[in-house]
Amino acid sequence: MSQMKHIDSAPSTPGKFKMEKSPYSRISLGGAAGFVGTHVSSALKRRGDGVLGLDNFNDYYDTSLKRARQALLDRTGVYIVEGDINDVVLLKKLFDIVPFTHVMHLAAQAGVRYAMENPSSYVHSNIAGLVSVLEVCKNANPQPAIVWASSSSVYGLNTKVPFSERDRTDQPASLYAATKKAGEEIAHTYNHIYGLSLTGLRFFTVYGPWGRPDMAYFFFTKDILKGKSIPIFEAANHGTVARDFTYIDDIVKGCLGALDTAEKSTGSGGKKKGPAQLRVYNLGNTSPVPVSDLVSILERLLKVKAKRLVMKLPRNGDVQFTHANISLAQKELGYKPSTDLQTGLKKFVRWYLSYYADGKKSPQ
Repeated sequence: MSQMKHIDSAPSTPGKFKMEKSPYSRISLGGAAGFVGTHVSSALKRRGDGVLGLDNFNDYYDTSLKRARQALLDRTGVYIVEGDINDVVLLKKLFDIVPFTHVMHLAAQAGVRYAMENPSSYVHSNIAGLVSVLEVCKNANPQPAIVWASSSSVYGLNTKVPFSERDRTDQPASLYAATKKAGEEIAHTYNHIYGLSLTGLRFFTVYGPWGRPDMAYFFFTKDILKGKSIPIFEAANHGTVARDFTYIDDIVKGCLGALDTAEKSTGSGGKKKGPAQLRVYNLGNTSPVPVSDLVSILERLLKVKAKRLVMKLPRNGDVQFTHANISLAQKELGYKPSTDLQTGLKKFVRWYLSYYADGKKSPQ
């Protein structure tokens, strides 16, 4: 199928800086069949890095979409091992076979609202899973540098905008946010004790082709086309709910920039030999857009009027707004987002209509 031959205008440029051996590093990528993982894997492979993916293909959302991404990566030359990051025996085997220079850890249980239904899956993936990865990395010789996905959700109930990496992150509004905050504290611990080089990336509402069906822009598109009403949340006193929507290509550039500036871990075989790099960056677009404006853009692109159902923002972990200060990532990673919401959604809608064309696939 034509829409699976390439990832819609995925970036081929690395970040601002290059590693000594880049491109041609050996990178292990967890969550490789996920939305961000697929795009990052593809970009790394295209520029010449060796990539081995890992994914457990869980059924949090339609697994056929994950399998389609896997087929896409297969054609790109990226192989995905099917397994769980909590399977330490499997992780050790992979490290025995390949001396990874870098680990890109994107595997996680995503979604703010689902945490109220299945809290244990978040602890299993986002806390225990991260510890499993770090345990294997700390015992490896040489230890790899690690870049991993945190989240803008860690800012929780903060009201100062835009959100800066220096802001407090001790007021999570959801269990998902709490597990990502815990991950940042765990990263600090492994850096401090074992000399692991660790970079956390706080993603802000990532969207684009091959995206996650549980995200608003995705299911809004599906429901608008089906003539179903869509919920538009508003805060207290008719307050606007807005998100710092960040296009996938920009996120990929930030991920590659983080990999390319990651310093080597300083430990070996579980013993620290000196202080190691510990960083955290916001990867956002810096232009929050009201969700009602997102719907208006989709209406124009789909040429269908949405049936809007205005509702109060529920107390389920959603926050009223997100807004990234990206000056640190700009300075240190050469990160510069360049895709506005109109342009990004146009690319998404083109992919969506192609992927679900002729009723061959039914969006779940």
